[in-house]
Amino acid sequence: MYTIDETAPVTVRLSTVIDAALGTVWQLHTDIDAWATWNADVDEATLNGPLQPGNSFTWKTHGLDITSTVLEIVPGERIVWGGPANGITGIHVWTFAQTDGQVTVHTEESWSGAPVDAKAEELGKALHHSLETWLASLKDQAEQHN
Repeated sequence: MYTIDETAPVTVRLSTVIDAALGTVWQLHTDIDAWATWNADVDEATLNGPLQPGNSFTWKTHGLDITSTVLEIVPGERIVWGGPANGITGIHVWTFAQTDGQVTVHTEESWSGAPVDAKAEELGKALHHSLETWLASLKDQAEQHN
């Protein structure tokens, strides 16, 4: 089971509760090719092959071209991806849990590398804001489809 890098200079942990079915939330979150239709921070995203460990996806966000590799997937429960981008090594863990018609989505991400060492506070704030926006966008979209 993959986890974030607890020793990384930047780690962010956030959660939200979504009033929607787990299947709806999971489908939205794992339909990588459609991310740009509901997440304003994602300019484009393309999954390269089936969504499974070892396969990658490319995406553009905040002016960055990123290639992430799927490290782990437990359908309906957990997805982990990561990889290097612009000198930053990121590991991103998402978990999903349904309780009484709601889904708690928890995200954890770590960033390490020379650019992070140089600007840890600034990049930490940027990552926190980005993940807040992602969770809010996922919540809004899933609740509209409910």
